[in-house]
Amino acid sequence: MERGVVFVGDINIFIRRLVRSLVEKKPIRDLIDWAVAYSLWPVHLMTSCCGVELAGGYSPRYDLERYGSLPFVSPRQTNLIIIEGTLTRKMARVARITWEQMADPKFVIAMGACAIDGGLFWNSFNIVRANEVMPVDVYIPGCPPRPEALASAILALQDKIRKVGIKREDIEILRKYVEK
Repeated sequence: MERGVVFVGDINIFIRRLVRSLVEKKPIRDLIDWAVAYSLWPVHLMTSCCGVELAGGYSPRYDLERYGSLPFVSPRQTNLIIIEGTLTRKMARVARITWEQMADPKFVIAMGACAIDGGLFWNSFNIVRANEVMPVDVYIPGCPPRPEALASAILALQDKIRKVGIKREDIEILRKYVEK
């Protein structure tokens, strides 16, 4: 008589637990962090002169696409938002809606003195800082900052993703997709 192993239980629950444990292991998490770091697809909110510098950054001279960053126009296919310049109260609502529509994990770069602290319009009643609307990962100072500064900000964000990794709540969101 042959002996065998009998598994009792739901195979779907076993597979979910297996995938969950694999996602949390160090090599797989490093691979996920690497893939996210080199798949930054920004949507940009051009509110002032910083938008020209962003266009210069993605032009053939600086070619930010070689760093793994490809601009998109729809927020539902992006994971990075670049706030370029002054945020008014009305535009802050649009920026927040855009941020909420973005795919997870999502990142924010605030570009220019106006996005960081209001710039020339710091004492105006209708100016909002970018960090009051959404969490900002990287700040680019300057008025307007050069395309090289945008390139270094993208590299800094990639370093942050690779070293710190994706936040814990982002892994929970990945789990939801795995469990479906």
